[in-house]
Amino acid sequence: MIQPSTDAPSGARQSTLRTTNLALVLRTVCASARPLSRSDVAVATGMTRATAARLVDELVAGALLDEAERDPLPRRGRPATPLLPGARFGALGLHIDAGLLAARVLDLRGRVVGERVEQRDLRGSDPTGTFARLGALTAELLADLPAGLRVVGAGLAVPGVVDEAAGVLLRAPNLGWSDLGTAELLHACVPGGLEVVLGNEADLAARTVADEAPGRAGPHRDFLYLSGQIGIGGAVVLDGQVVTGSSGWAGEVGHVCVDPGGPACSCGSTGCLELYAGRHAFLRAAGLPLEATSGELAELARAGDPAAAGAVETGAWALGVALAGVVNVVGIPTVVLGGHLAELADLLRPPLEEHLARRVLSARWRRPRILSAQGPSAAGASGAALRALDQVLADPARWLG
Repeated sequence: MIQPSTDAPSGARQSTLRTTNLALVLRTVCASARPLSRSDVAVATGMTRATAARLVDELVAGALLDEAERDPLPRRGRPATPLLPGARFGALGLHIDAGLLAARVLDLRGRVVGERVEQRDLRGSDPTGTFARLGALTAELLADLPAGLRVVGAGLAVPGVVDEAAGVLLRAPNLGWSDLGTAELLHACVPGGLEVVLGNEADLAARTVADEAPGRAGPHRDFLYLSGQIGIGGAVVLDGQVVTGSSGWAGEVGHVCVDPGGPACSCGSTGCLELYAGRHAFLRAAGLPLEATSGELAELARAGDPAAAGAVETGAWALGVALAGVVNVVGIPTVVLGGHLAELADLLRPPLEEHLARRVLSARWRRPRILSAQGPSAAGASGAALRALDQVLADPARWLG
């Protein structure tokens, strides 16, 4: 039997090699914490200087790389030209949570080019009205972007259980939404031709810790991320990659039960973590109005207010119970607190670390660490934009010309 030839035409092979090498060069520049020269790129990739220079020139001509000013310090020979990720490519990240709406654009350098963040109570809100408001924020943001910036992708971060492939928010207890198809709602929310990929808010927020900028790894590669808003989301990150589970639904730490006899949760269970350590839970326990900020709660606790201090103590206990179970199972002793939990991190850290030291089996040899996430609020929006920029790093040839 005659087998079909598996040899690709020479032109096809050359095109594939070019595409692969362009991606390698772009990722190499993006991954570096310092600007690289063409010679540096050649060394890092193992290419000849002529090949690396030719590929860099293509990427510079297509604005995927920018040339920075040369080092003014005198040196022998011609000074090298530093290379930076292109400033004219960006992605749009959107975020809907029970307490906020956000729209943010990041460029290939990881900089926030523009953003709109609006705090509002969206529990039990009408999805159509909520998406319409998000669309208005997005329109304002895009209208104010620098001239010449090319928005090449978008993502939407939402809390709860998400079917990314189908674009369906299966359940968001704190929003009160279930089985919500987002495609039609997003069609009226973003400019035509811009595809928006749905994702879990905590999974996307965790990317802002795993990656400092598009293609550039952060200092922490293995950690458990907690996203604190009205509720609590979570994500497990191994080697910089979010562990989503077989269906993409892993990480719902906020609905780990810490007290089976506790109050009823909107998810249908009882005694869930977010009933003790969610933002509203902290404020209620401290006797503060739900419009108060985590900063106000922290000030009262530091001043010795009994109710505020008690709220922090209860929240730290609940976090200790839930997180100890997760750390014992997944073996990751680093916990990164985001959202309102990051604002309370200095108060939560001492009692939480004590709880974990007692409850985590391996704590004697590797004591758990509690860190706080840095960066702007609505981290899910930034993570959604980072994920959208992955397509540029994976196939820069698509965006040239």
